[in-house]
Amino acid sequence: MLAVLKSRALSGMQAPQVTVEVHLANGLPAFTIVGLPETEVKESKDRVRAALQNARFEFPNQRITVNLAPADLPKESGRFDLPIALGILAASGQIPADELGKYEFAGELSLSGELRPIRGALAMTFAMHEGNLGQTGDCAFILPTQNADEAALVQDAKIYPAASLLDVCAHFCARDADQRLQQHRPQLEKQRPHYADFADVKGQQSAKRALEVAAAGAHSVLMIGPPGTGKTMLASRFAGILPSMTDREALESAAVQSLANGFKASQWKQRTFRSPHHTASGVALVGGGGTPRPGEISLAHRGILFLDELPEFDRRVLEVLREPLESGQITISRAARQADFPARFQLIAAMNPCPCGYLGHASGKCRCSAEVVARYQDKISGPLLDRIDMQIQVGAITQDELVQTAQGEASSVIAARVETAFQRQLARQNKANNLLSSREIDEH
Repeated sequence: MLAVLKSRALSGMQAPQVTVEVHLANGLPAFTIVGLPETEVKESKDRVRAALQNARFEFPNQRITVNLAPADLPKESGRFDLPIALGILAASGQIPADELGKYEFAGELSLSGELRPIRGALAMTFAMHEGNLGQTGDCAFILPTQNADEAALVQDAKIYPAASLLDVCAHFCARDADQRLQQHRPQLEKQRPHYADFADVKGQQSAKRALEVAAAGAHSVLMIGPPGTGKTMLASRFAGILPSMTDREALESAAVQSLANGFKASQWKQRTFRSPHHTASGVALVGGGGTPRPGEISLAHRGILFLDELPEFDRRVLEVLREPLESGQITISRAARQADFPARFQLIAAMNPCPCGYLGHASGKCRCSAEVVARYQDKISGPLLDRIDMQIQVGAITQDELVQTAQGEASSVIAARVETAFQRQLARQNKANNLLSSREIDEH
C-alpha cells in the first residue's frame, strides 16, 4: 500500500519539488520519516497522528514509512504535515488517491486538524508555476487559507485554500462541485500605496532635490548633518517618490517578505523600508542561521535600507554591504548548504559630521578636535564610501526660517517628475543610471 504526493521545500529563494511517499506494511506498529528531515519534520509524526484521530479518521495500526525525496535535500518546518497525513489516508484507503497527483500540498497541522500558515508560500507557488510551464496538464496548490492571498499573486497559478484537513479530504471525496474547494482569486489594492509626505518637511530644498535625483537614478545616498536637521524625516519619506513598482519587482519583494512571514496582500506594490538599529549584527543585516533566512538587505529588496547613525554601526558589519551594493544579491554559505537571496536595495544612510554632531554648526557648540573628527569619520571605510553614489550636506535651519518657510512640494508632485525621468532612462538604456557600466556611461 503506497501513496505518492508532491510538495515543496525551501532553499533560499528556490523551492525544489519534494516527493512524499507513504508506505504501509504489516508488522509491529511504527511511524518512521526518512529523507534528511530536520527536527520540525520529525515532530510532525505526533501532530499528524493527533490530527487524524481528532478528525475522526482511523490511524493505521501498521508499520508506516514516509520518504521525503530527494534524500539529500534538507527538509524543515511543518509544511509537510498535510501531504504526510493525506498520504496515510490514501494508502490506508480512507480517501481516494486518483486525483492526488494533480495537486501539490503544503500546510502545518494543529492537533485538532486545523491548517496553520507556513512561510514561503509565494516562493513555493512561483516555483510550481515555473516548473509547469510548457507541460501538458495543469497543477494546482492546496494551501492553508491564511497563505492564499500571497500564493495567488502568481499569475495563472491555481490556488485552493483549505481551513482544515477535513476540508481537503472532503474535496477529494466530494461528488458535487459545490462540495469541493474553490479556487482563490487575489484581492489586491488598486490605489497607490500610502507613504509619509515630503510636504511635511520644511526647507532643505537642496537635500530634497538631491533625493529626487537619487530616486530617479536609483542612487545610494549619504546625508551628513547635525542633529535635528530632518535627515531621518527625509529618509522616511523617500519611498513615496520612487518610481512605481512593476509586477515582477513587486513579486520579487513579496516573495522575500513571504520567507520571513512578513508579507500582507495590502502591501502589494509598496516599497519596503527597513531601518535596522546600529547594534545589528552582520547576520541580522545579510541573513544567515543554520537554516539560512533573509537578512535586512534582502528584506529591503526593491525598497530602501536606511542606516541611521552610520558610524555607530560596527565597521565589520558595514563591510558586508560592499558586495551586495554592487551585485544586488547575497550568497550565504553553510557547511551543509548554500542559499542565494536577492538584495537589490537602495541605501540611504545618515550621520553626524563629528561625535558631538555640531561640527560647522552656526551655534559654535562643537568642541571636537581635528583628530577626534578624523577618527570618527574613519569608522566608514573608503571602499564602502566609494560605493555610495551621492553624499549631501543637510544644514541646520534656524527657528525663524522654519516658521517663515511655506509648506514644501507634495510627494506626488516630486514622484511624477521622478517617474518621467526614470521612463526616459528605460527608453534610452533599458536600465536605471546606477546600473550603467563605465562604457555605457560614455555611450549614453
